[in-house]
Amino acid sequence: MTSRPKRRWVPPGIETALRYRRAWLLPDLRAGLVVTALLIPAGMGYAQVAGLPPETGLYATVIPLLVYALLGPSRILVLGPDSALAPIIAAAILPLALGDEQRAVTLAGLLAVMVGVVLLLGGVLRLGFVTDLLSKPIRMGYLNAVALLVIISQVPKLLGFGIDAGSPFGQVTDIVRGIAGGQVSPLAVLFGAGSLAVILVLTWLRSPVPGILVAVVAATLATWVFGLADDLAVVGALPRGLPAPALGSLAWADVTALALPAAGIALVAFADSTVLSRTLAARRGESVSGSSEMAAIGAANLGAGVLGGFPVSASSTRTPVAEAAGSRTQLTGVVGALLIVAFMMLAPGVTAFLPEAALGAIVVTAAARLIDVRGFVRLVRMNRLDALLSVAAFLGVLVVGVLQGIAVTIALSLLAFVNQSWRPYRAELGRVAGLRGYHDLSRYPEGERLPGIVIVRFDAPLFFANGGIFDDFVRSRVTAAGPGVHTVILAAEPITGIDTTAVEQLVELDKYLASQGIRLVLAEMKDPVVDTLRSYGVTDRFTPDRFAPTVGTAVDEITGTLRGDLKGTKWDGDGPEDDDARDADGAPG
Repeated sequence: MTSRPKRRWVPPGIETALRYRRAWLLPDLRAGLVVTALLIPAGMGYAQVAGLPPETGLYATVIPLLVYALLGPSRILVLGPDSALAPIIAAAILPLALGDEQRAVTLAGLLAVMVGVVLLLGGVLRLGFVTDLLSKPIRMGYLNAVALLVIISQVPKLLGFGIDAGSPFGQVTDIVRGIAGGQVSPLAVLFGAGSLAVILVLTWLRSPVPGILVAVVAATLATWVFGLADDLAVVGALPRGLPAPALGSLAWADVTALALPAAGIALVAFADSTVLSRTLAARRGESVSGSSEMAAIGAANLGAGVLGGFPVSASSTRTPVAEAAGSRTQLTGVVGALLIVAFMMLAPGVTAFLPEAALGAIVVTAAARLIDVRGFVRLVRMNRLDALLSVAAFLGVLVVGVLQGIAVTIALSLLAFVNQSWRPYRAELGRVAGLRGYHDLSRYPEGERLPGIVIVRFDAPLFFANGGIFDDFVRSRVTAAGPGVHTVILAAEPITGIDTTAVEQLVELDKYLASQGIRLVLAEMKDPVVDTLRSYGVTDRFTPDRFAPTVGTAVDEITGTLRGDLKGTKWDGDGPEDDDARDADGAPG
């Protein structure tokens, strides 16, 4: 098949349709059928977790699938309601709805529209980098906590009774009281535990038939055949019909109240979606634009909000199922959306026999997949500080709530960044027998300082928070070297920036060293940083002879052992040892 160049302004879905191959059709249809078996119960379950009627979960599935099929850059990403977002949605809208279900639906739609606008603007302005505010360890802690909250919220369904508490600790207390008070329904436990067992066993056996589908069909048939609809809680029949606009009776006060939750949900939704999208693209040898992904997910949320849905993101459970079923393109999502529409039009009454306990089991198994115990254990072994930050994010969500937990996670990420920049790795360098270059003396204790010369390296940009630490470090190395020091060489390659506070501290350090008869030389400083010093007006102090292209040439100039190929110039060429201040393995020490 002859490949054609991509058209820049043609939506990805249209582009895929123009390039569609007949061999993809059967795999896409098969994958769409398989995924639909998960989309329907998962959509209804997550809607209930968000405090909304189950049909809104189907609306929030159909519209995003169709919109993303047209605009999404990933060929097999499946969008829809997500267990990581459902608790945040509930925390945002339920306090404003005050028990009014229709108002909750309206607020959820408004929230989705606002999330869509945030993501669309982010995509247009190319703000995909904001997801870096959630580092992997902190995102892990956040998602582990959210998953635990979802599981706790579903336990009463599995046991067959209801609770009123809102906080996780209150919910656990009410669950214990309910069990102690004899409120447990054996029938609900049978359906809940049975559904869990079916899903887990078939997943473990890698059954070609999804365990969720088997559990839902079996539970529904058993309820219908044995006439149990009056003896245990069921989902109830869904309203027949297509998604319709549901944005009525709103006020600007609602927009204001949902502004911060919308921004937080947009951040979490895009962070999770872009990780999944990039993973799939890399696996398929493709590339995905983060900004295009952001805009497409924004458009999907906008559509969901206008037509009775709620905020959505990429599904980390249904997408792998689509991939395993052989999905080739977004036709899989279109097939899924059309089959859901057919279900809503032809058989909405089936859910009148679907036990709440079975639906709760589906939500629990999906939420459990968010919990990454192995990842946390690996994190503890790799970096204790990152593990502590992950625990802090986990506890932050449990203690202050999912909405405030987003702010906690961002604050922790920024704290981690500041901590790493505030106290970066720093080293004194010297010569090591048998190795070229200048190396970290703490890693090579057999190394030696050069007589009268102290070489230091600071592995971070210089800014207001670490300028003092840099100053103290240099002074401590000069003191440790003892008398006779006449030159300090700063191996400045790792210093990628310097702010006004740090430049003042650099000047103060230079004055201090000069008062001790010591000259400061800046080696390997990047041109943009030199330009910054020039813009700060300190080049009258740090004149051209104070800069060296490499540590080696600085040492050569000082010791007067320039090689013959320097041809008389001050800083032309490398020193006899090497041209950098790196360790023997090439990595900064």
